[in-house]
Amino acid sequence: MTEAESRPAWSVLPDEWKPLLAARGLRPFRADQILHSLYRDWITDWDAATTLPKEFRETLKAEFPLRVPEVLAQDRAEDGTVKLLLGLSDGNTVETVVIPAKGRFTQCVSTQVGCAMGCVFCASGSRGLVRSLEADEIVAQVMTAQRLFASPENRRQGSGLCLTNLVVMGMGEPFLNYDATLRALKLLNAGKGPNLGARHITLSTCGVVPGFAKLAAEGYQFELSVSLHAPNDELRSRLMPVNRRWPVDELLAACADYTRATGRVITFEYTLVKGVNDSRACAEELVRRLRRLPSCKVNLIPLSPVDHRPDLETPDEATQLAFLDVLMKGRIQTMLRRSRGKDVAAACGQLRVRMENGK
Repeated sequence: MTEAESRPAWSVLPDEWKPLLAARGLRPFRADQILHSLYRDWITDWDAATTLPKEFRETLKAEFPLRVPEVLAQDRAEDGTVKLLLGLSDGNTVETVVIPAKGRFTQCVSTQVGCAMGCVFCASGSRGLVRSLEADEIVAQVMTAQRLFASPENRRQGSGLCLTNLVVMGMGEPFLNYDATLRALKLLNAGKGPNLGARHITLSTCGVVPGFAKLAAEGYQFELSVSLHAPNDELRSRLMPVNRRWPVDELLAACADYTRATGRVITFEYTLVKGVNDSRACAEELVRRLRRLPSCKVNLIPLSPVDHRPDLETPDEATQLAFLDVLMKGRIQTMLRRSRGKDVAAACGQLRVRMENGK
């Protein structure tokens, strides 16, 4: 793409606006007004940027379109979790989830329409991959939630985002849409953009090993989590086909290299599935594996059942606590997470599949 070509507004990094305007013969000093309109006034149409001359707004419409997704469905759980199904300009749909909790406001965003990875307990991959999202389509999920859930005080103060944490754990594998995902995260982190702190942004991968070195070289302080879900190749390959390409030892070696290069502690996500990976033997093997790393954390997540795999069930609380106990006694920093939004199928991909099925 040349500088003179049209670019979606939510894909332009703050420090790119002035040269892009200058390349079009436009006055670069307008860049700060543009950024304020986009990320403090949260506009969805350039006509709302009333600090800009009308003729200039018409140029922005043509050269830097705002691709605003349509909110097709909004499901709210009893615990306050909200799942949104968003319609994109090409007719595809993606999900994003907003999770309020004790002074924190976390949003989970998607990076692809569907997913190619085929993890057995994930609804996102049950229909395969349709396409990757562009950077502005990732940012648009955040801006949509901002407009829907910002408090009146946020709006009065023009204080940027109301969310405090962002997790890239929705539909898709971020490392298979690396460039667009990183551009979106850099924009969301930018001071003259939404200004969300890097350490409040967590990127999650199912274990696409080449992405670790690329991310380490970026120099950003984003958090990284890895979906592990099993302590050995035989079991993990059954649950996660990606393991056949990058097995556990190779994955953990890449994790260790990442921690040494960045000083960042990786969090491993481990979904507990009844009778599959929740045994004491699995917990003990996981401890042995993870002790080889410089440091790490583990999030234990009781399975959120999905319609396409009714044979997979959530273990009872006693089993969950027994697994946690083994890891804690093995000196592995571990948190047992409680699933949020179960009554609105908040696990990624479920609302999209349900809507496609006409339910």
